[in-house]
Amino acid sequence: MSLNALSSNQTVTNKLKFGSGIIFAIVAISIVFSSVYTVEEGHVGIVKRFGEAKYQENPGLHFKLPFIDSVEPIEVRTRKNAEKMASSTQEQMPVTIEVSVNWTVDKDAALDLFRKYGGLVQFEQRILDPRFRSATKDTIPRYEAEQLIQDRALAIQGIEQRLIEEMASFPVVVDNIQIENIELPAKYIQSIEIKQTEKNLAAAEEHKLERQRLEALREVNTADAKAQGIIKVAEAEAKAIVLKGQAEATAIEAKAKALQNNPLIVSLTEAQNWDGKLPTTIMGEGSLPILDMRKK
Repeated sequence: MSLNALSSNQTVTNKLKFGSGIIFAIVAISIVFSSVYTVEEGHVGIVKRFGEAKYQENPGLHFKLPFIDSVEPIEVRTRKNAEKMASSTQEQMPVTIEVSVNWTVDKDAALDLFRKYGGLVQFEQRILDPRFRSATKDTIPRYEAEQLIQDRALAIQGIEQRLIEEMASFPVVVDNIQIENIELPAKYIQSIEIKQTEKNLAAAEEHKLERQRLEALREVNTADAKAQGIIKVAEAEAKAIVLKGQAEATAIEAKAKALQNNPLIVSLTEAQNWDGKLPTTIMGEGSLPILDMRKK
């Protein structure tokens, strides 16, 4: 064998070894990557082996058998389902209603839900949505259209109670049911608006009359208070006059008694009132210009 032939064989061997090494490295990397997986927050990982659900894992980094196990995430955060459906009110009026419901998978029962229903979408389509529609359509006809417009809470409570009973045996929690929109015939909406306008006008008129009544009552009370004040003042003045008259009468009576019991009081009064001047004219015989102090 020539030298050139040996060299050519060696080159081929080296190329084969290099190619094998590359293939081995690729296989090794594939094995490593296929044996590692992560579960995102708000989910659990359902690990399947040859298509059979074996166990579930919480959020984080995990390992599995490469090329044998596969992982399917199941969301355990709150999800929202909305339905728009036709129904009727208690007075047989057609209505289109849009409702929504929040629901959450029981985290510990996610594996069981997957095994029975195959995932969240299948559970919604086969279990949740039909029962939600049924609860809504059974509840809405219990109420009149005006009730649905003015107080949705009653209908929401009825739907929620019915749906919770229907979903009690499933590993989910349903809550926060909302009536997003109610579509009624245009003629009925117009009649409701007219009726509400009339109610508002009547309420305004009633308020006006009540205000006028209160103002009139306040004026009457004010006039009555003034009259009462005048009466009280007059009564006080009259009472004062009476008391003054009684006092003066008492004083006169006392003075009369005093004069009757002691005539000298007259002379004393005259002396007190004398200005000290003698009279210039003497009237008659025996008249004295001054007091006669000889009398006792």
